[in-house]
Amino acid sequence: MAVLLPLALPSSADNGEGGYRLLELDGYKVKWGEQTLGVGASISYAFADETLRFDDARNCRDLAPMKALSGQDIPFERLVRETEEAFRVWERAADLSFHRVADIRDADIILGAQGQPRMQAFANVSYGPDEKEGVRAIGQSLVCLNPDHKWKVGFDGDNDVYDIRYTLIHEIGHAIGLDHPGPSGQVMGFRYTEAFAELQPGDLRGVQRLYGRGANDGQLANGPDPHLFKPAL
Repeated sequence: MAVLLPLALPSSADNGEGGYRLLELDGYKVKWGEQTLGVGASISYAFADETLRFDDARNCRDLAPMKALSGQDIPFERLVRETEEAFRVWERAADLSFHRVADIRDADIILGAQGQPRMQAFANVSYGPDEKEGVRAIGQSLVCLNPDHKWKVGFDGDNDVYDIRYTLIHEIGHAIGLDHPGPSGQVMGFRYTEAFAELQPGDLRGVQRLYGRGANDGQLANGPDPHLFKPAL
């Protein structure tokens, strides 16, 4: 299991070759779907709608309903849309598909608020016991955001208040098997930045090494999503 967050540098993190670093847990790379690098996957997700406890998780152990974040002038429906868009960023980049399910028991990735708030955001990745050529299959991932931390929608130059979509893109990256390659220069860097809104070359190389190229990854050349450069709503 592992937990990673936007502003924390794990002891093993340095500049990853090629601008990316694959997550390694107990010496094994981890990914969804087939235990073969470069093979795509279909992944389900759900929002926590009740308080959940994951005793074996290193982070997100206590997961509160996602609606706990909607008390900051960001309606829950907007949180849902921002999450959908965050997943689409990774879908465009690699052979990945994400679909929302209603029942958390059917979800591969569960998103919610931190039950014990600290820092900004975390992801937790658990994996199965079998390995194939140094790869283990991810069994479940958790993503949790601090409900006491102020959030915004869009970039406005204030790096102390995080854009929720950018943060979710980063944490979903961990949830699908990517680590921090270093402090900056990529979305998967561990420092929050508003210098760019979309995946950077290292992010693309990393996710495509795990899941292969997506049919629509060329769309990323059209530029960043303009919503992120508007003032927060």
